[in-house]
Amino acid sequence: MEKQWLEGLRRTVDRVLPIPYYQERFRKLGIHQAEDIHTLRDFQKLPLTTKEDLRQNYPFGLFAEPMENIVRLHASSGTTGKPTVVGYTKRDIKLWSKIVADELRRAGVTPKDVVQIAYGYGLFTGGMGLHYGCEELGAVVVPISGGNTARQLMLMRDFGTTVLACTPSYALYLAESLEESGISREELKLRIGVFGAEPWTEGMREQIEARLGIKAYDIYGLSETMGPGVAMECPAHDGLHIDEHFYPEVLGPDGNPVAEGIQGELVITSLDKEGFPVLRYRTKDLTTLHYGACSCGHTGWKMERVSARVDDMLIIRGVNVFPSQVEEAILSIGGFEPHYLLIVERTGNLDQLEVQVEINDTSFFDEVRELEGRQERLQRKIEEILGISIRLRLVEPKSIPRSEGKAVRVIDKRR
Repeated sequence: MEKQWLEGLRRTVDRVLPIPYYQERFRKLGIHQAEDIHTLRDFQKLPLTTKEDLRQNYPFGLFAEPMENIVRLHASSGTTGKPTVVGYTKRDIKLWSKIVADELRRAGVTPKDVVQIAYGYGLFTGGMGLHYGCEELGAVVVPISGGNTARQLMLMRDFGTTVLACTPSYALYLAESLEESGISREELKLRIGVFGAEPWTEGMREQIEARLGIKAYDIYGLSETMGPGVAMECPAHDGLHIDEHFYPEVLGPDGNPVAEGIQGELVITSLDKEGFPVLRYRTKDLTTLHYGACSCGHTGWKMERVSARVDDMLIIRGVNVFPSQVEEAILSIGGFEPHYLLIVERTGNLDQLEVQVEINDTSFFDEVRELEGRQERLQRKIEEILGISIRLRLVEPKSIPRSEGKAVRVIDKRR
């Protein structure tokens, strides 16, 4: 396998060598051709690629093919600066379609399924990536995109949707809206959910599965590395299988690769992309890698579900805090909805964290003493997990804004 990986990595190095930005960086390392990389250890000496590198070469400076060979462009939202732009050749689109189709097939999606894609369409890769993969598989696609929740539910019932693809937070919102819509769950044919684009916990999976009556699968990808399909769960739910067209690494806090089984930041190298090959791309996603055979019969790299994004990390009084830690605490104690908001403020020189959590409809009518006891238990649980004191405020059901895409979990007023 190491020999095969090395061959694929050399192909990517060959593709990026003509790009002036990489030429300069490689020259400083004494690398003039792919054959200068003899081992995986040599490869790990190559420079890492970051989102900032993409922005510095905006828009097409890191493309490895002339624009006449590019058939599609995708881009990030650009909310924190220039967007990151990626390009695809015809062969890239075919490869992407095959990768997604193979992963959906492994999760149990068949040509007989009706797949409702409620990811956003457009420059974001989520909608188009799943769309082409489903068509490659032969399934019926309902390209509804995000939003218009009432229409989503109506078409879900009327079209006989069997597979739902969207963010996990929107799936939960759909489940909540279904309960209020007058449409019974028995009227739906849903059986599988394909959820990604944001970190989510095992507790969130259990909530979605129970409320929608489905089996939920995590799918992973980034625009910069290809889009959805870099990795996906199988029915064993024992990590996400990383597709063979990508080579993964995990970096420790010092920026160096760590051993299998150690958590760190995921780094991805594409092995067969033409238009926009990505070399040692820092994803900013925290995970752990394992290599071996799975009970589903597949052998290869697996990544644990992304526990958090480095970008999502808050530093409060010197402690690293991730929203997913709060979600874990909420879902471990009954009586609350998995809708929450972290508000960080600075009073004098001291950071203060307020956690707003929705109580569910049942708890809303509990005796005051019972509700106060539940609040105390939740506050202790959150403080135990985070290691800092917080201010916990319970809010009424449905008072925290819902998202039809990625959920907003943090408001940092220190900035």
